[in-house]
Amino acid sequence: MAMKAQIRTDSQGNITVHMNGGLDYENSLPLRLELLDLSQQNPASTITIDMHSLDFVGSSGIGIFVETLQILNKNKSQIKLSNVKTEFMKVFKLYNFDAFKLIEADFDSDETENLNQKYGNRKNTFQN
Repeated sequence: MAMKAQIRTDSQGNITVHMNGGLDYENSLPLRLELLDLSQQNPASTITIDMHSLDFVGSSGIGIFVETLQILNKNKSQIKLSNVKTEFMKVFKLYNFDAFKLIEADFDSDETENLNQKYGNRKNTFQN
């Protein structure tokens, strides 16, 4: 199964890799090389791997993908995962990889934390 990856950079220099298709042994090694290259060329950027359109992950492909994420984390690269499907989280657990640590970073800066104090305690938020 073929996989395509689109790489986009936002205005702050952060990189998003949109994965589409299937991840198997044949395309997991080129993906590893590309991610390692991206992290070396952009050491201050956050690299987010968007798995929304990833339909299939083969057992050998996920093993190499998990190894790649572990290598990037050892190199202190700022790596995140987004839109990870439940079935992929279960496979990550089989490899003793806690992917939630990478997803959890999305919730560190919760801008809604103080909304109750800002808006909820008001008696009239609109007028009739």
